[in-house]
Amino acid sequence: MTVLTIFRRALVAGSCASALSALALAWYGRRENRSAAAPINAVSHWYWGDEALGRHRTDGRHTLLGYATHHGASLFWAGLLCAFLHGRPQKQTKGYLLAASVGTSAIACFVDFRLTPHRFTPGYEHRVSRPALAVTYLAFAVGLAIGTIATVVGRRVRPR
Repeated sequence: MTVLTIFRRALVAGSCASALSALALAWYGRRENRSAAAPINAVSHWYWGDEALGRHRTDGRHTLLGYATHHGASLFWAGLLCAFLHGRPQKQTKGYLLAASVGTSAIACFVDFRLTPHRFTPGYEHRVSRPALAVTYLAFAVGLAIGTIATVVGRRVRPR
């Protein structure tokens, strides 16, 4: 597996994880704050400061930067997962890929909330409840699993 293959797999897995977790955040944001954009806007607090944590409406400054940041972080974690999976083709069953995705999501959650300085935390923890965060990281894991399974299972060397 080349670096380019790892990158392509990470792009697919990270995009799936980003989309599913952003949908969970939007759903909980709407349910808990009457604003689907609020949790995504909050992600932009690394750039705009704490004022971004209180933004309710969709706008280019907060929503686009928030989603771009969220997507970039998703690609980062997917890249680590795909690099970890490198060289383990015999273990890449659906169950193994799901377990690795859940593990990656758990590590991401730990790093996000225990090791990261306030300015660089996800920000959406200020806009949604803890149960919503749990569902968001579960959605992230499912997205990683869908993306890795789509790019790994069935793509092994086939007889010609």
